[in-house]
Amino acid sequence: MERIRWGIIGAGRIAHTFAQDTKFTDHGVVQAVAAREGAAARSFADRHSIPDAHQGYAALYNSDQVDAVYIATPHTLHLQHASDALRAGKAVLCEKPLTTSAHECRQLMDVASSTGGYLMEAMWTWFLPAIRKAKEWVDDGRIGQLRHIKADFGYPLPYRHDSREYNVDLAGGCLLDMGVYPVALAALFAGRDPESIKVSARHAPNGVEDDVVALFDYPDFVATIATSFRCKLPNSACIVGDAGYIVIPDFFRARECELWVLDDRLEHFEAHRQGTGFEYQVEAVNRDLIAGRRQSEIVTLSDSLRFQEHMDRIRARF
Repeated sequence: MERIRWGIIGAGRIAHTFAQDTKFTDHGVVQAVAAREGAAARSFADRHSIPDAHQGYAALYNSDQVDAVYIATPHTLHLQHASDALRAGKAVLCEKPLTTSAHECRQLMDVASSTGGYLMEAMWTWFLPAIRKAKEWVDDGRIGQLRHIKADFGYPLPYRHDSREYNVDLAGGCLLDMGVYPVALAALFAGRDPESIKVSARHAPNGVEDDVVALFDYPDFVATIATSFRCKLPNSACIVGDAGYIVIPDFFRARECELWVLDDRLEHFEAHRQGTGFEYQVEAVNRDLIAGRRQSEIVTLSDSLRFQEHMDRIRARF
């Protein structure tokens, strides 16, 4: 198998990014799209020159023209849609957050285990060359012993009680929607669980959290993360050691990173890419499937469970 044929579940904004960026991979092609409304699926397919469009998801799951499924539906639907795709024998790349709780994550991991299927959370940030370079610098000891991890991600989103982002029944709130990015970045560089978590949170009129700051306390360093619907945050990350530090502007979609010692910039890395950055994770999955792997070696299911456990611990302190 030289090319992985993808089917997309959902026709929203992020699905468009996936379809566009898959064109910049060496071993992937989008074969089909499915949406609740047939007209939406056909419009999406026409826009991206996708051969097959389906109303409803079952036909895509059961198509012998599809090898792997990308799930781009709201996160409260991820458990069901990913489970259905795995049981139909498809490999699954599911948008973040993989599920809405650690309990759901374990359920989905059980489905992947029982079916023998490939499952990965679409934590695309971890595949970006600038993030990989920053991790390489840390692993090589370029900043010495880790002391601080700082990351934030937030955009202003005016309150509307009927919007998905603020809908209690759809697991609304800034933590799952945006906070998963800094939570995952902290997990990448910490590589372990914090001993304790302190949280300061603000809430929208309906009780959904719309601004969160969390302090993760480890034995020898701390991680400070923030997420917000109330304001635009810098959306940057800084990894600080006792011998230097790394700055990552716009870390969630990072194109560059810088290595500093005191007031001197020693190195600057910049990636030049064709797409928005999704292509790196898509190609990684393509290569995994061609090689017969059942799980990513970069974003493992244990990593995804860690994200969920950390977010559960944050929510418990609202």
